[in-house]
Amino acid sequence: MDDSLYDEFGNYIGPELADSDADDSDAAASPSPSQSRSPSPARSPSGSPNSRRPAALMDVDDDDYADAAQNAVVLAEDKKYYPTAEEVYGPGVEALVMDEDEQALEKPIVAPPRVVKFEVGTRAGATSTYASTDFILGLASNPLLVRNVALVGHLQHGKTVFMDMLVEQTHEVDTFDSEGERHIRFTDTRVDEQERRVSIKAVPMSLVLESGNGKSYLCNIMDTPGHVNFSDEMTAALRLADGAVLVVDAAEGVMVNTERAIRHAIQERLPIVVVINKVDRLITELKLPPNDAYFKLRHTLDTINDLISSCSTTVGGTQLVDPAAGNVCFASGSAGWSFTLQSFAHLYLKIHGIQFDHEKFASRLWGDLYYDHNSRTFKKKPPAAGANRSFIEFILEPLYKIYSQVVGEQQKILEITLADLGVTLSNAAYKLNVRPLLRLACRSIFGTATGFTDMLVKNIPNVKDGAARKIEHIYTGQQDSSIVDAMKKCDSHGPLMVNVTKLYPKPDCSVFDAFGRVYSGTIQTGQTVWVLGEGYSPDDEEDMTVKEVTKLWVYQARYRVPISNAPAGSWVLIEGVDASIMKTATICPMNMDEDVYIFRPLRFNTLPVVKIAAEPLNPSELPKMVEGLRKISKSYPLAITKVEESGEHTILGTGELYLDSIMKDLRELYSEVEVKVADPVVTFCETVVDTSSMKCFAETPNKRNKITMLAEPLEKGLAEDIENGLVSLDSRQKEVTDFFRQRYQWDVLAARSIWAFGPDKQVRWQTAY
Repeated sequence: MDDSLYDEFGNYIGPELADSDADDSDAAASPSPSQSRSPSPARSPSGSPNSRRPAALMDVDDDDYADAAQNAVVLAEDKKYYPTAEEVYGPGVEALVMDEDEQALEKPIVAPPRVVKFEVGTRAGATSTYASTDFILGLASNPLLVRNVALVGHLQHGKTVFMDMLVEQTHEVDTFDSEGERHIRFTDTRVDEQERRVSIKAVPMSLVLESGNGKSYLCNIMDTPGHVNFSDEMTAALRLADGAVLVVDAAEGVMVNTERAIRHAIQERLPIVVVINKVDRLITELKLPPNDAYFKLRHTLDTINDLISSCSTTVGGTQLVDPAAGNVCFASGSAGWSFTLQSFAHLYLKIHGIQFDHEKFASRLWGDLYYDHNSRTFKKKPPAAGANRSFIEFILEPLYKIYSQVVGEQQKILEITLADLGVTLSNAAYKLNVRPLLRLACRSIFGTATGFTDMLVKNIPNVKDGAARKIEHIYTGQQDSSIVDAMKKCDSHGPLMVNVTKLYPKPDCSVFDAFGRVYSGTIQTGQTVWVLGEGYSPDDEEDMTVKEVTKLWVYQARYRVPISNAPAGSWVLIEGVDASIMKTATICPMNMDEDVYIFRPLRFNTLPVVKIAAEPLNPSELPKMVEGLRKISKSYPLAITKVEESGEHTILGTGELYLDSIMKDLRELYSEVEVKVADPVVTFCETVVDTSSMKCFAETPNKRNKITMLAEPLEKGLAEDIENGLVSLDSRQKEVTDFFRQRYQWDVLAARSIWAFGPDKQVRWQTAY
């Protein structure tokens, strides 16, 4: 072989060869491992190489080719990491290649669940109660053992603190710290409520309370805000209740929202019982003598009775409050004690072992009655100069002694006083600070809130008796239907009828749970129901949706008790039906045999008089803000959100604090966008106090028709009658005419000439301010 035709690496560098010569050159350039260089292959006479090659060299070994493919070097850009779309999904699949990501880098591909920290504690906390869930459900199935009430009253009069006292007596939770200061407001579940120490939302609890004779009752109690701006929450609570518990501060007396609560409870046809709270303020703060403290309490009750009498003239008779009648409770929520005259009389007779009717004894513990120790009888005239009334002698003086001796740290005298009341404390108890010792002593004397329970049982109707009165007032259908009969009887086997008045947000604030009262039937999980909105009627069924009840709970403020069904008379929290509910709703089963009407929408005794305009700081986030406004309308019963003709989004509320809470929820809970707010605009209202001196007229464009108007005040009490629903233009013409003729001596022509009572069919008036 000519070495000049190859370089030092064995590559052919000679002249171009024919194909047959190239094959020979390749064969020569690839020597076997056993020899470094091999001779040129033999050529046939025709000159073609390999024509006489052995057969073994012509065979192809598949394993050699497989090994070569496996050991081949593949560049990175030629590697195939993923199968193509056609290989995965088959032929005919269109594959789109994006040059850049549509999703922002800071946004995760799978977003974690959104949890907003707006509630105190957890849903699962504080579930240890003295009564089991089965026992609570057993009481709920008996309408005679259930009482539905709403705690109402003025701001800072102690409603939430009083609820804490009841919670401590029914739950294994301590609501005080070691210094005796209250560190928990159990029904203030929101963080901003705890920070401001003002209730914003009405929150229910179902408590098992024991009466004086040891019988257990299920008391569904709704703690409502006392601030006048949040009176819409009180309205929603009173719609579900059969009675109102009016909480009044003994030192402050009747305030603005106290009067509003009385008027609203009477409009809802509800009986009223009173809790005179913070009685200890008369001792520790005002430092009133016992005689002056009695007159202070008496003046408060007289003022309440005057308001009840003035508001009941247009609605009907309502029982006045009287401690001797058993519908007044004296309490101190911060000290943890409460009693009625009946419970105190029962306690007094039990301590002294006297066999006497405690009801008769209690009836003599109030009013201008005096106890004569010589004759051992009660008299209307003082038996001696300087004699005290029976309420002062038997109740206030022992109470004053306990407080003065505990505060004065007079242990020996305190031991004697407590021994007279049948109480013995350990030596370690007397070493406590003033507040814990005072609380322990009072609780040992008065015990649990049995007097409060007896007051509810005696004066508040059970859910069966209260349903008949409420259905006549709030159901818009005819009263002679089978549905109404089932609701008035509180029949758990009748057709399902639920009135929803409140919506509570989920922890992620994406959806809401509906809270309402079951009037008839039994609501169950997995049940498919109709949800009727406020615009529904048998003639117009547009405002109706079909939903499935996914979960049910007994709402206990800071936790929820899951249940599978809720019978008639229960308060229940419902999941899965909130999508079509804006304010209130009626839930009924599908395929009813007769026409179903809705429950009357809520009627508020205040107006949204403050308006603000809002817009997002980033215009692209407008859809988020609109969705947040929709949730605001669900969460606040009286809030109105609308779009003006100018295109701006406005929010109407009752005051500055109300709108401040709305904007906080809008920014942090429901939209998470930065919102700009315009200056608030206040609506001014006027009233007519005298007949106008000028006539106002209007002409049609053709000058042939003229309307002349005069403004003059209505008769006294007429506006209240219209507000209370005693007359309505939806009634028959004869009923409206007879009402004005008989009650206000109108002539027939004037009664028939009424066009409307107001824009929303009821008078809305307020004095100018």
